[in-house]
Amino acid sequence: MDSPVRERLLRHARFSTEIRDFFRSRGYAEVDTPVLSPWLIPEPAIEVFQSEYLPARGAPRPLWLAPSPELWMKRLLASGSGNIFQLSRSFRNADYGGPHHNPEFRLLEWYTVGAGYLQSIDVTEQLFSRLLESGAGRRPAAELAPPFRRLAMEEAFRELAGIDLAKCQETPALAAEASRLGVRLEDPVTWEQAFHILFLTFVEPRLPRDRPLVLLDYPAQVPTTARRKPGTPWSERWELFVGGVEIANVYTEETDSAALERLTREEAGRRAHSRTAHAVDEGFSRVFPPGFPECTGAALGVDRLEMVFAGEKSLEGVILFPFSAILGEQSGTED
Repeated sequence: MDSPVRERLLRHARFSTEIRDFFRSRGYAEVDTPVLSPWLIPEPAIEVFQSEYLPARGAPRPLWLAPSPELWMKRLLASGSGNIFQLSRSFRNADYGGPHHNPEFRLLEWYTVGAGYLQSIDVTEQLFSRLLESGAGRRPAAELAPPFRRLAMEEAFRELAGIDLAKCQETPALAAEASRLGVRLEDPVTWEQAFHILFLTFVEPRLPRDRPLVLLDYPAQVPTTARRKPGTPWSERWELFVGGVEIANVYTEETDSAALERLTREEAGRRAHSRTAHAVDEGFSRVFPPGFPECTGAALGVDRLEMVFAGEKSLEGVILFPFSAILGEQSGTED
């Protein structure tokens, strides 16, 4: 009879194998990109890990551990790679708290050329079906099986928080709704900050959990590299929740270099307030010359996916060496 550790190792390996086989069978090329980088994409909400390169000559150069492989995968797309995917090690700094975070984690990222964010729902549903057919999980299949439930962010705010987001596109209007609900906001507060507080307080905890949920069309005022939905205040973005746990983040990728250049400039100001301020690829917008393919990109947390399939409540149930245990072991050796 296999030991618990052996069972975990086999499940771990099966997940990776099934994911790779799934994408390869659909014509996606697997890629391998750098983990250390001298600059990152504009992502102001993410704290990162800094390192340093010591050259034989000249001054040391700061480097950062990539929070995702996006920067390099988009360079491959610009070079004509076609559909690609990667299972990478990714890193995010700061203590986010809770059982669903680990500073080092496995990330599945894939890009589909000639498709938009809604087509990525189909691919993700097919991936879930493949994993269920393989027997990779212990959670009841009814809680994981497609079709996924779909809910627009605007509808979620209206139904779960009683807020009409479309009518609250100015900060004072959204702050007034927060006050009505008894939430005290810092002064000054940005629209984005107010949105996140309201979402985390009133919407996310109340999301349906009976089957996987696609939460569609995030506010365009939350800066990302997702394309704006024409004629609306929303972006072509969705996130996947399983049992209340956020698993994936998906965009129709913005390919307009002017829009991406604005995002890079705006991020420079935000970076000044980051605890781990890092260099941003100032030439990021130039990765998108005329002819850059329309595409959808998806980032899915593999450890979290394995966790929900296994019916575990914490990443400690699937990660072989969780960071919390490593630090606990170290502190236990000190006098």
